[in-house]
Amino acid sequence: MPNSTVIYSSKKHIAHITLNRPRAGNVINLALAQELTDICERINQDDNIYVVVITGAGENAFCRGNEVEQVQTGKTHQRRETALAKFKETGTGFNVASAIASIDRPVIAAINGDTLGQGLELALGCDVRLAVPSARFGFPQIASGLMPMDGGTQRLPRIIGKGKALELILTGEIIDAEEALAIGLVSQVAPLKDLMATAEALAQNIASKAPIALRFIKEAVHKGLDLTLEQGLCLEADLYFLLHTTADRTEGIRAFLEKRRPKFKGK
Repeated sequence: MPNSTVIYSSKKHIAHITLNRPRAGNVINLALAQELTDICERINQDDNIYVVVITGAGENAFCRGNEVEQVQTGKTHQRRETALAKFKETGTGFNVASAIASIDRPVIAAINGDTLGQGLELALGCDVRLAVPSARFGFPQIASGLMPMDGGTQRLPRIIGKGKALELILTGEIIDAEEALAIGLVSQVAPLKDLMATAEALAQNIASKAPIALRFIKEAVHKGLDLTLEQGLCLEADLYFLLHTTADRTEGIRAFLEKRRPKFKGK
């Protein structure tokens, strides 16, 4: 679908999502939000998907925010009111970061450019973030009297720490990929020509592992952050013992003993 605001495909257990509004900086509108939410729901229902890679179309922007954030920075009154009306119609707004975070498989963000406002919130909903050297990151909403509304105030402190997160959100400072790497916001920086190959190699590496174990690991890490250490250890132990009941666990042992690569089936 050439006119789709989101391009989706899957191959060899890896799903690929591309935000497809390059002329608009892949800014989130209602159509994109709805398409992306539907795709996330579809992925969770597809047992053949083990890993997800998400990127933006074009060479300059991963996602520069949403329509409401854009019109608050100098567009016409009519466009601002139209965007706000669309935003309110959805009930919860364009909550794409929550949709991405709801995927129970590992999600890799291949950040190909500017990642601002809700675009950064979307990236924070992913599990691993790779970026190009020219990428910029930040929450500039404060300059317009706004604040993050799709998990930014909650996910950013969990990733880079409370102090630095507050500094970035309160000042609206835009940082580059080098600083994003230094503070742990991204885990790798790669040239644009190598970005997708790097993300694909990582996705293939992860997809070669037992899919049930992948989902349990993600669940243990994410849920454990909201638990006490003792509760988190109990969750980890419960999930660990559940893995022993899977056919993939048996296959893993057999493959080790036979000195071959395991053939996991997600069962």
